[in-house]
Amino acid sequence: MKKVSSLIFASLISLFMLKPSLSFAELEGTLTLSGAWAIYPTAVAWADAFKKSNLKVKIDISAGGAGKGAADAIAGLVDIGMVSRDPDPAELARGVQALYILKDAIFPVVSDKNVALKELLQKGVSRKMLVDLYIHGTRTTWGQLTGTKNSKPIHVYTRSDSSGAAASWAAYLGKKQEDLKGVGVYGDPGLLESAKRDPVGIGYNNFSFVFSREGQLNPGIRLVPIDSNENGRADSDEIFTNKTQAIAAIESGRYPAIRKNLFFVNTKNRNPLIKEFISFALSEEGTKIADETGASLTLKPEERQKTLESLRYSASQN
Repeated sequence: MKKVSSLIFASLISLFMLKPSLSFAELEGTLTLSGAWAIYPTAVAWADAFKKSNLKVKIDISAGGAGKGAADAIAGLVDIGMVSRDPDPAELARGVQALYILKDAIFPVVSDKNVALKELLQKGVSRKMLVDLYIHGTRTTWGQLTGTKNSKPIHVYTRSDSSGAAASWAAYLGKKQEDLKGVGVYGDPGLLESAKRDPVGIGYNNFSFVFSREGQLNPGIRLVPIDSNENGRADSDEIFTNKTQAIAAIESGRYPAIRKNLFFVNTKNRNPLIKEFISFALSEEGTKIADETGASLTLKPEERQKTLESLRYSASQN
């Protein structure tokens, strides 16, 4: 009897000693993210998987544009700002660390019923034409853009909110978002819908909004080929009808309107879940989740490692 009692006592002691260490290791708390529409679908998928392994963690994510994500992170309103453009020096000066987590591209978009679709798919448009359209406003008809007698007016659509898509599109054209001409529309979904519904309209959208999860173009739209080599025609490697073609052009560097997707973190923020979540996002599991989500392109292993090293360095300095 004494032997049995001793064994029970020893077992209880062991359980008592193990319980605090397990509780101590278990993650808990709240993590908040806001910002870019382009990053939102992938961030939600990461959060769902992260919470399954960390049942005491709550993650709140909201879209609203890259400008909101940047401002919220700087002001300490969220732990992570989702920003789909390069950081402004003034933002970095206010204590933000910009962490490279995904890559993306911007595509000019028209309706599949566009009045000049045949010519657009045959000839494409050069960067200079897009500058004339979006910056100078000197090409106002589809004939002026395609070199035909088409007198139908061009309805130019842009973003009304501070967005990474608009900032990156403007940067490709050599300007800033405030220099873009056109009717302002809120958010990626709104901009896509405006171009889709208007047979004389043109807009631009993120990778994640022009392709379906299955890899095809979303119904009702076409991507306008960018004539990168300016040979006056849309070459086969400049025409994208599915995600695979676009990814190949982005990865090879042939497609010009590309950008980085970033997480903005305020270096004064001490929430330990920030590092845990970003480490998970850039892990092999996180990369697989991002690939399956298909909203953005994942980084190469060496790029992910570089981001993780910069995150660890930042954490050691805080």
